[in-house]
Amino acid sequence: MTMGARKLCAALLLAAMLAGCGKNVTLQAALQDADANEIVLQLTGAGIVAEKHQDKAGVSVLVAEADIPRATAVLQAAGLPRRSRANLGEVFKKQGMISSPMEERIRYLHGLSEELEATLQQFDNVVAARVHVVLPERIAPGEPIQPSSASVFIKYRPPMDEDALAPRVRKLVASAIPGLVGEDGRSKVTVVLTPSEAAAPAVEWAMVGPFKTEAHSVAALRWTLIGMGTLLALAAGYALFTVARRHPAVARLLAKRAKGKVPAAAGAAG
Repeated sequence: MTMGARKLCAALLLAAMLAGCGKNVTLQAALQDADANEIVLQLTGAGIVAEKHQDKAGVSVLVAEADIPRATAVLQAAGLPRRSRANLGEVFKKQGMISSPMEERIRYLHGLSEELEATLQQFDNVVAARVHVVLPERIAPGEPIQPSSASVFIKYRPPMDEDALAPRVRKLVASAIPGLVGEDGRSKVTVVLTPSEAAAPAVEWAMVGPFKTEAHSVAALRWTLIGMGTLLALAAGYALFTVARRHPAVARLLAKRAKGKVPAAAGAAG
């Protein structure tokens, strides 16, 4: 009976402790270390605890299972993880001995767009950037050459002054690509700006003794700790009662100590 009660108390305590432990799951995998650091920094700023794990495929970022929805929203609003890009050297790396003019043209367009996108993302509060370039081309023999043009998509994190950002983007792209400035001095660059979705609100944390928890869970944690303390006290009392009943000498010793404390307490009160 006594052993069964002790096992029951231990099981209840273990269940109460495990109830407060969250399971960590993978949020992003196969990342470069720099990308993983950026994600962890973004999540930490939003009040989400994240950790890195290195494996053969790269670096993984793990968060508590309950934080997955909010962590996903935070990364989406921040444009993370960033899309991997190839630089001009990688784009123009030939796979065969001879490249056709079409292949060279495609490589050039792709590399130019990648470089411009990477540069545009260096602007403050720019979350994502895409650049689509059309170089001069003659549609048919005898037809005039179609001029160069470019379309730029910018996703930004508010606050952002669109009226100030658009001319800067237009000037940068027009200066980087030949033929985008017409005879009238106007650039043939279309810029589309759109704000990103608001990130999930940061979690408010609070301390309950040595434990850190979300502010809205303070009351629940407090009652859980009180319940665990009460359970421990009852278990200790029951164990002491059982020992005293089985060993009369221990019972007499406890009674003697209790009698010795009562007069001392009464004298202090007087």
